[in-house]
Amino acid sequence: MPPRLIFPVSFRAPTKLWRKAYSMAPRVRLAYDLHEPSKLSSNAPGAIIFMHGLFGSKKNNRSISKALARDLGRPIYAVDLRNHGDSGHNPHHDYISMADDVAGFIEEHKLKDTTLIGHSMGAKTAMTLALRSPEIINDIVSVDNAPIDAALLSNFGKYIQGMKKIEEAGVTRQAEADKILVEYEESLPIRQFLLGNLYRPSDEKTQKFKVPLKILASALDNLGDFPFKDPSEVRFEKRALFVRGTHSKYVPDEALPIIGQFFPRFELADIEAGHWVISENPEAFREAVVEFLKPKE
Repeated sequence: MPPRLIFPVSFRAPTKLWRKAYSMAPRVRLAYDLHEPSKLSSNAPGAIIFMHGLFGSKKNNRSISKALARDLGRPIYAVDLRNHGDSGHNPHHDYISMADDVAGFIEEHKLKDTTLIGHSMGAKTAMTLALRSPEIINDIVSVDNAPIDAALLSNFGKYIQGMKKIEEAGVTRQAEADKILVEYEESLPIRQFLLGNLYRPSDEKTQKFKVPLKILASALDNLGDFPFKDPSEVRFEKRALFVRGTHSKYVPDEALPIIGQFFPRFELADIEAGHWVISENPEAFREAVVEFLKPKE
């Protein structure tokens, strides 16, 4: 039975866009890893840009990027979004600014017919750029997020509290950091994911986080938001795949109507997983993306 579609009051949009579609913040040049296939597909579109979620980085998408490059015969740029990984820091951390960074990346690398794949924060970045500049995007894959205003899970605020405690403690080993973080998060895989941001600056003895905790803490409200409000004024008329974890709450059935209004050609793929779809069920994710992106006969 198809899901029941409801458009609740909490998802209604005001009559006008309420944010500028172009960022006033300076662009950040994005660090990236390029995963090239052994053989380029002769009839596929251009490159794919793969974007991580909050607290993630390009290294999180290394294995799946290599697999998709192989299966699709297309180069994949796994990028670090601003304030993450090896990319620069900037006090402006919102979807308009992140989308503008990716637009700059496309211009800098002279990419054509680009596909955007993004998880969570990266998904809303992909949606934002597709709606803002559809002429430079071929299609998108949004992983476990929707074009709606929805508060982030309270866990993210707790993670930042724990990470701040780690920096204040002046830890020298990851094991020390984990003993602190376990008070804020029980799941070992999630703790390992967060602690993947730890590094030791060359001129210091203690470890720090690559991500700017103060900037990200102040941005949490922005990251639950979506910059476009009225699908009657802006929409992406090209193909879009929305992947959601069946155990996640980020893309409820109630959000499907607004997805369809912003992205009228969207397809939906449900995968047995929670919010961390790619790491929890990489094979099902790979199959869904390949099926969507493979050249049609």
